[in-house]
Amino acid sequence: MDNTLTSTNYKFPGQTKVYKGKVRDVYTIGEDTLIMIATDRISAFDVVLPQGIPYKGQVLNQIAAKFLDATADIIPNWKQAMPHPLVTAGVRCEPYRVEMIVRGYLTGSAWREYKNGARSICGVKLPEGMRENERFPSPILTPTTKADEGHDENITREEIIAQGLVNKEEYEQLEAYSLALFNRGTEIADEKGLILVDTKYEFGKHGDTIYLIDEIHTPDSSRYFYKEGYQERFDKGEEQRQLSKEFVRKWLMDNGFQGKEGQQVPEMTESYCNEVSERYIELYEIITGDKFEKTDTHNLAESIEENIIQYLKQ
Repeated sequence: MDNTLTSTNYKFPGQTKVYKGKVRDVYTIGEDTLIMIATDRISAFDVVLPQGIPYKGQVLNQIAAKFLDATADIIPNWKQAMPHPLVTAGVRCEPYRVEMIVRGYLTGSAWREYKNGARSICGVKLPEGMRENERFPSPILTPTTKADEGHDENITREEIIAQGLVNKEEYEQLEAYSLALFNRGTEIADEKGLILVDTKYEFGKHGDTIYLIDEIHTPDSSRYFYKEGYQERFDKGEEQRQLSKEFVRKWLMDNGFQGKEGQQVPEMTESYCNEVSERYIELYEIITGDKFEKTDTHNLAESIEENIIQYLKQ
């Protein structure tokens, strides 16, 4: 599809490094500045899918920017400017090698493990007799190692500290930040008729300061249920109406793909990609309360380059 951005290959003034993640391309300028471009790539089961999703990068970038601004009183974050709807510029931090997953409800991969008999995730003990999509008595932290490629792996806080991935004092600070951010995200979601089910946070250091980095509370990093009807659906054992990437995972699983060796990604037709795009836009409008203004996708790559160069000149 010619209205999506699925790859970049820029050479900016002062550029020292490029990192291409599953969905973001990150350009380092000098020592201290990052330019993060949210592409329209989409990943599931740690596999980048073959087709881009129109406006997905814009949706993720703008939701993340809004939530970074709305949580800046809790913890400093890396964002300094948004030179283009798909781009955030900010402070380069040294990332911690763990991701902090906060779960308010038993769902997704945690439910799949629980259903298979697990009663502890990342060292956190889980009550007996829980059902899918049931709320935990209080949110739990289930960290993972941060893999450059392939699957992130579950890990306990004790293992993180013992392996020296994060020292004890800083890890406890990351836990406190994560729970405070989740609490704020829950309050904002509640105001919009949503439940923040689970999410991930990433942190880094610049100098002696811990920063919140990457995106937060987007449909790629978080799962949301609709508040209306949640209890009734739970009582009946029905699937929850949700706004997250889980519907893409379910579509892939229904079509025989879970990222395992030898499995083929099912065909992603243009109509399917547009349907996914509409779901992303729907979440944007609900969670932000703003009307989504589609950016002009004509010459999208050139427009992004021009805006970034203009920003760097300033």
